[in-house]
Amino acid sequence: MKTLYTAHALASGEGRDGNARSNDGKLDVALASPVELGGNGQGTNPEQLFAAGYAACFHSALRLVGRQAKADLTDSAVAARVHLGSLEGGDGFGLAAELEIALPALDLATAEELVAKAHQVCPYSNATRGNITVDIKILEFAA
Repeated sequence: MKTLYTAHALASGEGRDGNARSNDGKLDVALASPVELGGNGQGTNPEQLFAAGYAACFHSALRLVGRQAKADLTDSAVAARVHLGSLEGGDGFGLAAELEIALPALDLATAEELVAKAHQVCPYSNATRGNITVDIKILEFAA
């Protein structure tokens, strides 16, 4: 891989209950375990950060392939859900993701084609492929 950009971040404190910040100061967030995991929920958590990153990255890939295809991406959007769970056998934890994609200006066939191409281009998709389940759903399409 030819590196085009490198992000730097530092997590400190008590892991899920601490702080994360980038070296340039553009990201500086309090971390807190969610209430569902016994925390106070008073900060963000790694799964929220991953969901935001995946949604933004996939949307960027979608816009790239859409421009190449000269497709109308008006009001396009990507929502991500990242699930944290126990692995079978009880040793460790795993992730799963869902992407919900809105392409209201496109017919379903065109939307499916662009989403498939974006899934091949997106760095998050490439990193997760074969490692976690990623379910993709197209929410809207032109009649």
